[in-house]
Amino acid sequence: MSVQPVGAGFHAAWVLALEALDVEVAAAEALLSGEHATQQFPTPDPWRPPVGLGPLPLDLRPRADATLTRQLATAHALGQAMLGNRQHAALGDRIEAGGDGGRPAYVDCLS
Repeated sequence: MSVQPVGAGFHAAWVLALEALDVEVAAAEALLSGEHATQQFPTPDPWRPPVGLGPLPLDLRPRADATLTRQLATAHALGQAMLGNRQHAALGDRIEAGGDGGRPAYVDCLS
């Protein structure tokens, strides 16, 4: 069994790591909300766990769990948004290509 490091530096390093995760989740949530629809976002740099932190301090577990919950909810919402975008794009392609099965789009009832 490994011994958990102690000290303010160890705890502060974990706090910084969790803050970095929170920033990433907040950016994804902002994309979903449409708050920044016209803003250009930089190419994301995938989060990598810091090296040598050791196990998560127990007092940070609730915060880490909350961040994980937000990440999972955001990932699900992003998947749903992508599915909706694909469906809208497919519909747009059918309309523009005239892929409506050859049915009349307008019937003149006055003639």
